[in-house]
Amino acid sequence: MNFSVDKENKAVHVRREFDATLSNVWSAWTEPEILDLWWAPAPFQSKTKSMEFKEGGKRLYAMVGPDGTERWSYFDYTSISPKTNFKHSATFCDADGNPNSEFGSSYWDITFSEQDNLTVVDIHIRRDSFEELQKIIEMGFKEGFTSALKGLDKIFESGK
Repeated sequence: MNFSVDKENKAVHVRREFDATLSNVWSAWTEPEILDLWWAPAPFQSKTKSMEFKEGGKRLYAMVGPDGTERWSYFDYTSISPKTNFKHSATFCDADGNPNSEFGSSYWDITFSEQDNLTVVDIHIRRDSFEELQKIIEMGFKEGFTSALKGLDKIFESGK
C-alpha cells in the first residue's frame, strides 16, 4: 500500500492493489453486506444502518468496538461511474445521522482500474484544512485504514 500526505492540498493519497477482479473489488466497496465485513479496523466491526448507493444517496453506519461502543458516520454519494470511480463525503455523526460539529467532512475520490491481473484502487481524501487532516492522521487513520484493507484482502483470499 502506498500512503502519502499532500500538506499543500490538505489531502491523503492511498494506492492499493488487490488480487481480485475489478467486479469483486467494486462490489466490496459498494455493497453494504460486504462493506460491513471489512470497513472497520479489527477488533472493531462495521454495522450499516442504511445505505443507498446512488448519486445523492447515503450510507449511515457505525464502527462498533469490542465493548459495544458505537462510533457513527455517514457517506453522502456525490458521483458514481460504475466500476470506474465514485465520490462521497464522509462525516462523523450520531446514530440518527446528525453531523458532529467537532470534525469537518472528508471528501473521498475513489478510482478503480485493472493492471496485470490485479485491481488497483486509487483513493484521494481531501479535508477542508490541514489542521483537520492532521487531526485525523493523529487519530490513527493510516493504521486503521491499513488494518481494514488487510481485512478486505482476507475476504478475497477466502473467495467470498
